[in-house]
Amino acid sequence: MFVSNSGRSIDSTWLSRTSQEVAPDLLGCTLVRQIDGVEYRGLIVETEAYDANDPACHGYTRKTERNAAIFGAPGSVYVYLIYGVYHCINIVTDVEGFCSAVLLRALALDPIPPWCDFTNRKEKPTRVAAGPGKLCRALRIDRSLDGVVLSPQSDLWLEPQSPDFKFDLIQTTRIGLTKGVDIPWRWYIKGHPSVSKK
Repeated sequence: MFVSNSGRSIDSTWLSRTSQEVAPDLLGCTLVRQIDGVEYRGLIVETEAYDANDPACHGYTRKTERNAAIFGAPGSVYVYLIYGVYHCINIVTDVEGFCSAVLLRALALDPIPPWCDFTNRKEKPTRVAAGPGKLCRALRIDRSLDGVVLSPQSDLWLEPQSPDFKFDLIQTTRIGLTKGVDIPWRWYIKGHPSVSKK
């Protein structure tokens, strides 16, 4: 496993690898979102890789105004909207100009933001970010963050794995696709309650 030496936040050098290399290494890292001065942390428990040679990738056909951020520099983010309702966040990897990114599929949040109200819901707190749309909703990630560089100055950044955090990972095919369905570019932490789907 590739080890980050960046200290508090993961830098672009660590992300300047293929999406297939970065995606499993992001498991156990933390996505941090600062909102109104409060830091909300999400342990990354599930990821999917995409790149320009993959028919399921948004940049597979060509670069457009809508998908331009996925061609950006490693360490930036690509945020898109699905079904006109749910946002999804991708960490851009590899090299600038080449379409390559890792979709964050699920997080384990701590603390859980106060606007995530469970009073009248059957859903467990461990499931509040168990899915790409759910995690963006919980951390208030939307298209306004499309293309930003991950850093504390952007109120969105990555922190490396704790050396004490041990886990087994599962590699499998990706979810909810009509193209590239047989490509095994999905990884998740085995047995974690916040994984979107086993």
